[in-house]
Amino acid sequence: MKKIKLILGMLLFGSLWGFSEVILGPLIGNGAILTGIFALSFLFLSRMIFRFRGMQLGMGLIAGLLKIFDPIGGTCMICSGIAIAAEAAIFEIIFYKIENLDLKNFHSITLQSSLGIFSAYVIYVGGYIITQILTPLSQSSFYLSNLFVKMPGMFSSGLIAALSGAFTIPIILQTKKLDIKLKDRLYYPTTIGISALCWVIIITNFIIFS
Repeated sequence: MKKIKLILGMLLFGSLWGFSEVILGPLIGNGAILTGIFALSFLFLSRMIFRFRGMQLGMGLIAGLLKIFDPIGGTCMICSGIAIAAEAAIFEIIFYKIENLDLKNFHSITLQSSLGIFSAYVIYVGGYIITQILTPLSQSSFYLSNLFVKMPGMFSSGLIAALSGAFTIPIILQTKKLDIKLKDRLYYPTTIGISALCWVIIITNFIIFS
């Protein structure tokens, strides 16, 4: 039963992450904000609630799969999907030894914001670099020199993600005090229903606008 809860939780947060990338992404128009607010929120919340390493990578794979159904997201959606999964993998590496993200040593807002700045920046820039490698490779036009030329721009673009993370993590950590729990009879239909709704909206959006 616990394993089923975990899988459904992974499906829920992964679907919400994919929804933010595909549906909200064009409205927001900035990938750094998406990572610094939405991706980071889903990654931290899921680790806090389920206390399970590896779950976030699964979420990234689900979100990355949904990114393929982005009708206006660019020329290589598979590459973008892989980059999203890479963001989840980077999160797993950063917080490998922290199972539940209680973060009891991060009492002050300053420390919490610093954590948000660091994690959002590394996750976003890491995913961005991977995208810039995979997309040219998919078109047989990858040159290492071109990547090095783009590096300063990629590093500087992470500033917006870092600033977003500075506010995101303190807010997410405050939700720990709410201690909201769903009973099994509500948990299963709620997680399945929200996940299914995300998939239906994304696929419908793809069919209409592609």
